[in-house]
Amino acid sequence: MPVNRNALIRYRTIDRCLRNRYRPWTLEDLIEACSDALYEYEGIDKGVSRRTVQADLEVMRSGKLGYEAPIVVIDRKFYSYSDKDFSITNIPLTPQDLVVLSEASALLKQFKGLPHSADLGEMITKLEDKIHAQKTHTRQVVDFERNDHLRGLHWIEKIRQYIVSERCFSVMYKSFKARSASIYPFSPYLLKEFRNRWFVLGTAHVQHQTIQTLALDRIELITDCMDDEATFIPNEVIDIETYYDDVIGVTRNLKSNPAKVVFKANKRNAPYIQTKPLHRSQKVIRDEEDGVVFSIDVVLNTELERELLGFGGSIEVLSPQLLRRRIKDNLTTAVKHYTE
Repeated sequence: MPVNRNALIRYRTIDRCLRNRYRPWTLEDLIEACSDALYEYEGIDKGVSRRTVQADLEVMRSGKLGYEAPIVVIDRKFYSYSDKDFSITNIPLTPQDLVVLSEASALLKQFKGLPHSADLGEMITKLEDKIHAQKTHTRQVVDFERNDHLRGLHWIEKIRQYIVSERCFSVMYKSFKARSASIYPFSPYLLKEFRNRWFVLGTAHVQHQTIQTLALDRIELITDCMDDEATFIPNEVIDIETYYDDVIGVTRNLKSNPAKVVFKANKRNAPYIQTKPLHRSQKVIRDEEDGVVFSIDVVLNTELERELLGFGGSIEVLSPQLLRRRIKDNLTTAVKHYTE
């Protein structure tokens, strides 16, 4: 039974509500929650009808999608799960599902050796672990980093479609520094992930058509460009393939050039930095009695500073002086929080 995206959002929203047993849920509450979810994830501001949610509850109760959710009505008013541990996200895979997933895993393995396919290895491992756990009824033995509270992930596929079709979109965007959201046309070129957050690189049709990176979790709405003059602006400014090669994170200025950052790690932490380099350009300059001196060639930005600050007192930035001073100022401020 095919299920569209909006229906899946409603099912998951209802499931999330009914798993929250700290408050009662009326039909009106579920309708409001589904309407809010569709607005947040799809930008649909038309409220969900009473009949739609009632039909959703019946589908979830039935075996049409394999849920067979134990939904009960208490006092003829409040909806809940009779099994407090139930969730539609915990539904086991059917034998047919396992067959399909096994075939998909075998297909993905064929692409593991191709360029730009390093992430497939992780995907295949995760998929095969899930298949093994379902077939043998054992727990999964691989746990990947994830954040279930990330916002903006629902924009990924929509933006990808705009990129491949070379179309601009109108975006309602509110940065952390802005008091209110701004609306302007945007021509997207690349989706970029960093530290479990997603960004889109492209040209903003404002401020002299500047290259800009938007965080997907700060996007409030995306719609087709209605203005005939807001046509897609082809990228003729940067090399997408190499734009982030000398950057840690996603922040850079078109005029900024990479700098040689030299830092020293103490003996205890140097092995961690050697086995997990901060950047692909990392080199060992020299071994010293009390530590190891490294260098990386990167653009100076906020993400670099946060990466270095994360090591606390176990590293010392030696150069450039501008970065050394900024790290020192940050650490001095941090110390004041614990001494005043």
